[in-house]
Amino acid sequence: MISTNNLEHMAEVELQKEEEEKGQLERHPLAPSSGDACQDKSHPYYDVARHGILQVTGDDNYGRKLIIFSSCCMPPSHQLNHHRLLEYLKYTLDQYVESDYTVVYFHYGLSSSNKPSLRWLRDAYREFDRKYKKNLKALYVVHPTNFIRIIWNLFKPLISHKFGKKLIYVNYLAALREHLNYEQLIIPQDVLRHDEKLRVAQKGGPPPAVKTPPPRPPLPTQQFGVSLQYIREKNSGALIPPVMHQTVSYIKQNGLKTEGIFRRSARVQLIKDIQKLYNQGKPISFEQYLDVHVPAVILKTFLRELPEPLLTFALYDQIQDLTKVESILRVSRCKRIVESLPEHNFIVVKYLVCFLHMVSQESIVNKMSPSNLACVFGVNLAWPRQDVISLDALTPLNIFTELLIEHYQPIFSSRCPPIQVLP
Repeated sequence: MISTNNLEHMAEVELQKEEEEKGQLERHPLAPSSGDACQDKSHPYYDVARHGILQVTGDDNYGRKLIIFSSCCMPPSHQLNHHRLLEYLKYTLDQYVESDYTVVYFHYGLSSSNKPSLRWLRDAYREFDRKYKKNLKALYVVHPTNFIRIIWNLFKPLISHKFGKKLIYVNYLAALREHLNYEQLIIPQDVLRHDEKLRVAQKGGPPPAVKTPPPRPPLPTQQFGVSLQYIREKNSGALIPPVMHQTVSYIKQNGLKTEGIFRRSARVQLIKDIQKLYNQGKPISFEQYLDVHVPAVILKTFLRELPEPLLTFALYDQIQDLTKVESILRVSRCKRIVESLPEHNFIVVKYLVCFLHMVSQESIVNKMSPSNLACVFGVNLAWPRQDVISLDALTPLNIFTELLIEHYQPIFSSRCPPIQVLP
C-alpha cells in the first residue's frame, strides 16, 4: 500500500517530468488567446474571471449546462489567489447546480508554477458538497496524464463510487464530438495545438490531407438541424414546427406542475432515437415514455440545433447591449428588439415565450421562475455567428430572456401578425 506522502511525492515528480518532456516551463499566459476572458471590471470576481479559466458555453448534446475549466489559462500561483478561485468556482456553479450539468476539464497547461496545492484540492473537493455533486452528470478530463491518475488514487478514499463513475478520460478532442456540441466549446489555442501534436505523434507523422465529403441534403421529413423555413415548406406551411408543437402541447397538459421541468436531462440514447424518428417522419407518442422530462429535453435540443437561433444572428449584439440600458427602460427595449424579428421568427418566439410564461405561472409548485427558465432557455434562443457564448455574454442573454417571459403580455401584444398560433 503506497502512503499518502509517497503518492504526493510521485505526483510532484510526474508533473515535473511532464513539464520537461513538453517544454512547458515558459511563463503561462494571463488570459486565453481566444479573447474570451471576462472584460467586466464590475464582476465580483473580476480578479479571477479575467484570466478566462472558467467558461460556461451553452448545453451539451443532452440538454445539460456545459462548464469548462482550462488549466492553461491559470497564471503562476503568485499571481492568483487560489482561495478566490475556489469562491469563484462556487459562485459560478451556484447558478447552475439546481439543473443537471457537465464539466469539461482541459488538463494541458498545468505545471509546477501554476498548480494549486494538494491541500487546496482536498479543501475544494470537500467544499463541493452534495448539492454540487448530485446534478453533475459527467466530468470529462481531456488529455489526462500520469499526474492525473496519481492524484485520482490519492483522492480515492474521499471519492464515492457513484461520483467516480461520472469521470470520463478523453485522450483527444475529437472524442468530445460524440457527447458535446464541439463548435460551442471554448478551447484555448494551447490546447488545440497540444491535441494536434498528440495526434501527429500517434500516427507517426503529419495526418494526410482528407477531403471532407459534401454534406448530405436533409430528408424531406427532417426536423432537427434544418431551418424554420425548410420545416415550414416541408410541413404544408405549418407556422409552428411539429417538434415544438408536440412537445409544448404534451408538457402543457402533463408537466406544468412538474418540479424542475427543463432542468433535468434524459437518457442519451432515448433522445437520439426520438430525434431519428422525427427526422424520418415517423409518429411520436410521448405517453409511451412515461417521463415528462423527455419532451422537455427534445424541445431544448430542437432549439439548439437550429442553423440560426430563433432570435437570429442579427439581433445578438442588441441583446448583449441590454445591460447598458437603464433598468426601467429594459422592457421597452426588449419589445423593440422582438418587434424587429422577421415575421415567422416572431410568431414562433411568441408561441414559445407564451408557453414559458405559463410554466412560470406555476413556479410555486414547479420551482421554475422566469429567472430559472431564462438560465435554461437563454443560450438556446440566441448565440453569435461563431457559435460560442462566453461567460460574460450569459448575463445580458439571461436578463433579456427573463424579461421576455416575465413581461410576455406588454412585450408581444402590440405586434399582431395576420396569422399567429398560441399554445
